[in-house]
Amino acid sequence: MCGRTACTLAPDELSRASRYRDRKGQRHRPRWKDGDSDKYRPSYNKSPQSFSPVLLSNRHFNKDAPVDECVLAAMRWGLVPAWFKENDPNKMQYNTSNCRSESLLEKKSYKDPLLKGQRCVILADGFYEWRRLEKEKQPFFIYFPQSQGGQVPNPQSTQEPKCDQSLEQGENDQDDSDWTGWRLLTIAGLFDSWTPPGGGELLYTYTVITVDASPNLQSIHDRMPALLDGEDEVRRWLDFGEVKSLEAMKLLQPKSSLTFHPVSSLVNNSRNNSQECLQPVDPTIKKTIQPTASSKMMMSWLKTASPTKRKNPDEETTAKGPEGKLAAEKQTKPTGSLQQWLLGTGSSKKPKT
Repeated sequence: MCGRTACTLAPDELSRASRYRDRKGQRHRPRWKDGDSDKYRPSYNKSPQSFSPVLLSNRHFNKDAPVDECVLAAMRWGLVPAWFKENDPNKMQYNTSNCRSESLLEKKSYKDPLLKGQRCVILADGFYEWRRLEKEKQPFFIYFPQSQGGQVPNPQSTQEPKCDQSLEQGENDQDDSDWTGWRLLTIAGLFDSWTPPGGGELLYTYTVITVDASPNLQSIHDRMPALLDGEDEVRRWLDFGEVKSLEAMKLLQPKSSLTFHPVSSLVNNSRNNSQECLQPVDPTIKKTIQPTASSKMMMSWLKTASPTKRKNPDEETTAKGPEGKLAAEKQTKPTGSLQQWLLGTGSSKKPKT
């Protein structure tokens, strides 16, 4: 299963990091669906019911748009079928945050959106999975290996984070330079739209499709998200006009192109939302481990990225009231440079690939 992700890029950075190819092979930078960049909150520890960024065909929102034109949207994690009759989507009595690729055509909740072409790509820095031990579970952060130049953002800063909304205002459309930051995971998913029976705002939700784990991940868990590796696979999954449902399902295969490292049990609680959730640890001695080729890419971000372009980390699960306010202040206050723990001493263990 996949029950926790991290997505820390600001809205404008997400647009740059999710450039896609159309049918002619031309690359484009997707725009945000109107107003959706405000619904998205960067987070080190994103759980179901929160809003995550997804890439999908603009035809789903604009019937005159080309099928191979894509947009970014913020959708709630956990699919609510269009036919759900309750007034409150939280009253669903079964979990739809994940769906097995083998049963997509067996369950109405997933079969309907699949056959309607309602396919989307969930974007994330990486996802968390837990290895079962005797009495405990060891969490791991799993992500694409990063090339030289790949960097992960650090939303926490000594300066006040601000959201750069220039993309929706059309000010940055000429910024077509290639993204050199963190390479995002592109996860295959399905989405649906639901309207309360008594009327109200349309709610877009999604589910993560899972497949059998690849050999290098089987020691952690027997399932993994269905990854789309490369721009061509992303295009084919989203182009429901050219690639029909049964053909698109052939893309849902285990992928071995991932690396991972153990992280702290802090991530077990979805209220914990700090860079420590991603920090590599040695589970045998509970110490920070030496950086690797992929994790070293994070450090250069601290020297080059502008902290004024970032939103505050996700506050959707932060407790309310005096105690909750104190907890929130503790989370958003800088706890030290990301560079410090990446350069920390400890075991020489390296993430597996």
